[in-house]
Amino acid sequence: MTKAELVEEVSKVSDLTRKHSEVIVEAVFSSIIDALQKGDKIELRGFGSFRIRSRGSRTGRNPKTGAGVLVPAKRVPHFKPGKELRELINRP
Repeated sequence: MTKAELVEEVSKVSDLTRKHSEVIVEAVFSSIIDALQKGDKIELRGFGSFRIRSRGSRTGRNPKTGAGVLVPAKRVPHFKPGKELRELINRP
């Protein structure tokens, strides 16, 4: 599902205009991004949680030359699905 399809679905379900639905979806996404940038954890009951994980620096390999390349440390977003979501997806 793309962002545009999500906006369309919110518009249908909520009887709001497409523009209002787009504002809502954008607000939710920007709130999640802002919280993750601050290092906060986001927990959506029944859906899952978002958090930031830190990856340490490491030595990688350039596939073309085989030379070692230093890959710097970074923070990456991580999503862990909730129990209800896992059960709904795995239902026969």
